[in-house]
Amino acid sequence: MHPKALLDTAAELVKAVMTFEHPADAVVSRFFRDHRSLGPRERATLAETVYTVLRKKLLFDHLSPSGSGPKERRMAILGFHGPRDFLKSALNDVEKRWLEQCDQVNPKDLMDRHRHNLPEWLVQPLKAQLGDGFWALVESLQAPAGLDVRVNALNAKRADVLKALKAQGVSARETPFSPWGLRIDGKPALNKMDVFTSGQIEVQDEGSQLLALLLDAKRGEMVVDFCAGAGGKTLAVGASMRNTGRLYAFDTSGHRLDALKPRLARSGLSNVHPAAIAHERDERIKRLAGKIDRVLVDAPCTGLGTLRRNPDLKWRQSAAGVQEMALKQAAILQSAERLLKSGGRLVYATCSVLPEENEAIAQAFSDANPDFQPLEVGELLTQLKVPGADVLCNGGDAGQRYLRLWPHLHQTDGFFAAAWARR
Repeated sequence: MHPKALLDTAAELVKAVMTFEHPADAVVSRFFRDHRSLGPRERATLAETVYTVLRKKLLFDHLSPSGSGPKERRMAILGFHGPRDFLKSALNDVEKRWLEQCDQVNPKDLMDRHRHNLPEWLVQPLKAQLGDGFWALVESLQAPAGLDVRVNALNAKRADVLKALKAQGVSARETPFSPWGLRIDGKPALNKMDVFTSGQIEVQDEGSQLLALLLDAKRGEMVVDFCAGAGGKTLAVGASMRNTGRLYAFDTSGHRLDALKPRLARSGLSNVHPAAIAHERDERIKRLAGKIDRVLVDAPCTGLGTLRRNPDLKWRQSAAGVQEMALKQAAILQSAERLLKSGGRLVYATCSVLPEENEAIAQAFSDANPDFQPLEVGELLTQLKVPGADVLCNGGDAGQRYLRLWPHLHQTDGFFAAAWARR
């Protein structure tokens, strides 16, 4: 595509995304369906341009008024993902001079808000948790997330998959914490490779893999993934059970569970039973009360631990929304506990970085349920032979009680997990 046409298309897509009426990934996907003539490189340029604009929105809002033309075009120019010479060939002389002036701005001279590009309601809780580490987190959030895959332990070994990928020209290495994980360099078309189509790998962040590992589901057990969604953790848990026992995948969204079906078929698992439920107090849950060995509650959350992948979330969420989400999370966790038999393990997890959705929920549950013994997640991970388990958990007053993953510290999405055993 001609540079001018590609920049115009980028501006059109930026305008569509910046209404924030729908998730950015959904808007981008729909845009590509409506523009099927776009090639893979053009799609990659457009998508990365949009995500750069979302990551650096406050900075670009600050710089764009000094330019000319429609705002979405100015934002697209500032965030354009591609060679500078290619971009400049699409600009007029005025735009070129303006872009050069913007490029000369020293980040050290900017206000904090134009450096961190975060809404103010989110800045304070992050600074309170991280202190001097706040800016390291900011830097990590300015870059796209890496690509991790989980090796399906049911039908493949990590070393063999690593060799197969390298034979296909894919550079990969073992993840440092998850025994199932591989970290891929770049963005190869994995879905066209035999290791993917044969069910030997699934795309899954290493942090998400650790949540499934923490559940430590055994052969022959009765297990529930209470908020299964599209089933990434369900598949990992099912494989760790060696395709034995019974694993229920519950979710209130039948549409999301539908996305699990092709993944389930590819995985070779037969012990997984997806079921759409009306709400957390559904009759199906009542019938299983006191019968389940392990329950994973990967609760709906703000998703703010995934800002590298979903930078629009920081503009689509709010402090009020966090409070609403916390009420829902507490209700879901309290409903899930009734499933556990004596001695059973309950794991609560989110992909949020906010204490209101994490430690506060876990502590309130412990206070309200004396029949549940809090477990030290650091000790559990050590028992599971996770290397460096101590660096994955909170220090300070919480000790090793909670799993706490951060993009800048662990190169994963932001995750939290707490665990209990029913007395």
